[in-house]
Amino acid sequence: MVPSQLNTLPKLLRQKYLQYGSKKRAMRVKERGIWQHYTWKDYYEKVKWLSLGLISLGLQPDDKVAILGENKPQWYWAELAVQSARGVVIGIFTDCLPVEVKYYLDNSESKFAIAHDQEQVDKFLIPYRDKEGKDHQPIVEENTGLKKIIYWDTKGMRGYEGTPIGDYSHPKLMGFNELIQAGIEYEKSNPALFEQNIDSGQGDDIGIFLFTSGTTGLPKGAMIRQRALVDGTRSWLAVDRWQDHEQYLSFLPPAWVTEQALGVGGNLLSGMEINFPEEPETVQENIREIGPNILFWGPRNWESVTRLIQAKMIDTSALRRFMYRIFLPVGQKAADLKLETGSHGWFWQALYSMAHFFVFRALKDKVGLLKVRCAYSAGAAVSPDIFRYFQSIGVNIKQLYGSTEMGLVTIHADADVRPETCGPPMPGYEIRLSEEGEVMVRSDKLFAGYYKKPEATQKTYRGEWYKSGDFGHIEENGHLVIIDRMDDLKELSGQRKFSPQYAEIRLRFSPYIKDVLVVGGPERDFVTSIVNIDTENVGRWAEARKIAYTTFTDLSQKPEVIGMMKNEIARVNKNLPEWSRIKRFVNLHKEFDADEDELTRTRKIRRDFIENRYSYLITALYDDSEELQVDASIVYRDGRAGTIKTSIKINAL
Repeated sequence: MVPSQLNTLPKLLRQKYLQYGSKKRAMRVKERGIWQHYTWKDYYEKVKWLSLGLISLGLQPDDKVAILGENKPQWYWAELAVQSARGVVIGIFTDCLPVEVKYYLDNSESKFAIAHDQEQVDKFLIPYRDKEGKDHQPIVEENTGLKKIIYWDTKGMRGYEGTPIGDYSHPKLMGFNELIQAGIEYEKSNPALFEQNIDSGQGDDIGIFLFTSGTTGLPKGAMIRQRALVDGTRSWLAVDRWQDHEQYLSFLPPAWVTEQALGVGGNLLSGMEINFPEEPETVQENIREIGPNILFWGPRNWESVTRLIQAKMIDTSALRRFMYRIFLPVGQKAADLKLETGSHGWFWQALYSMAHFFVFRALKDKVGLLKVRCAYSAGAAVSPDIFRYFQSIGVNIKQLYGSTEMGLVTIHADADVRPETCGPPMPGYEIRLSEEGEVMVRSDKLFAGYYKKPEATQKTYRGEWYKSGDFGHIEENGHLVIIDRMDDLKELSGQRKFSPQYAEIRLRFSPYIKDVLVVGGPERDFVTSIVNIDTENVGRWAEARKIAYTTFTDLSQKPEVIGMMKNEIARVNKNLPEWSRIKRFVNLHKEFDADEDELTRTRKIRRDFIENRYSYLITALYDDSEELQVDASIVYRDGRAGTIKTSIKINAL
């Protein structure tokens, strides 16, 4: 088939199967310490039998199938199986609570659910409590339209289906292997059906619902066409040209648009090998073992690794610290020259080679970045300091811009990387600014609308142009600069504007700050902030100075830790306009938590929610308080509620 005819993911899978068969690996996963390999033939056959098995259970075109699980081959197989039958995948994040899972199922009208393991299956089978404290019957009983719950990891599932052994056996449960066997049997009487279904697939078919992050309300199901999934990735591939011998580690949630483009689509278009970690906790270890060539981390991951490296350098030997301090400026100078002119020059190239040999090579190897050819960040702005840092040690990091609705819109070319920008548009995308400075995008790769929300869809368009809700500007060279969300731009008294995100991303460059919320308002004269310390790095810092502490709360309120935070904020304040500098701050007594609605499932701050929840704390930041007694409610992962009583210090700079 010519590329224009390969307009669905199942068609791409079939092409790779015919090209490679059993001669090349498509993916591998680490299980119990051993890598399990799957060829393109394995991939194709698993998808075929799962698809036919679902059809034998009653799956019809346009039916919705929810997938809830960690990054594993089975997630990919299930997605392609549903789409091969012209069904629609509903991506759900693994850390969603039962009340959230029910919302996604009800909103999408899902007929089937495919779950990873006992933990995910229990979300369907066990009574739960919502965030208001109301008790509910199990989802499987409340949602009568759900026909089957299919699980792929059998650990802990003995007695859950089939012959009752425990208390949770249920007739709607079914194992993955049982579904595959049903597909094998169904193929005997329908030998050509799978191929016919692939051939009948069209680029305008809806392939997946990806739910918005819900920063401004309930998540909405964005309908993504097959054409957008394929052509959006094809545009990306035209810039960075991934190769079939390259390695990629999949750990971004497949319910996020970026993993759909890079993991699912990138694998099917380029033939590169996908690797799946054993557990989320082993990602860093698996990255070092694999040495991926293609790597995508969200800004929080890059910030976390930066903090890790900086903390390790604090703890290392005096000689290594000396070498690091000598050669890091060399890397920074060489990176700046390359960013400005496209070349190091022979002198700085020679010095950089020495820096790489003595310091950077081992440093990158320790964190699994030694073989990276293309490194990406998206989802939120990444600090230019972090950007420059990784460029300095030889990691080719690029910043992307996009969203669930738009896909990935801009990217840096290798010869034109600029830390402050997101790059120019990818092939097939156009960008422009509204009179208010809002970024607008036009492309045939945009989403097909929000499911059953035509008014909400209409509000996001101005003619053919999608209104992103982001405030930015376009440089003369065509690069896009994103400053903040339109709704998040703040105004101080005297109509002075400032961007909270601008300060927040620079503060998160600190190894000791995990999260931060910058606050202001038209009735306020100055800017304040609520800080989440990085408990691991701050704890290590405290132990090195023999500062005793017991809990996160205790550590956050230590005078020495508060003094350190003052220094970190003062460092960032130097680069801010005077009216937008942070004057007062608190170290919060707890971390921001997605289970308490303070963060989205992609780890973005729900700004309005937090400002409302901690309004009493913000009020104290703007009066003459020096200390505040807090009686705060918390929600545990099992739904139980509790309280924390503590004293929080209000700090001035």
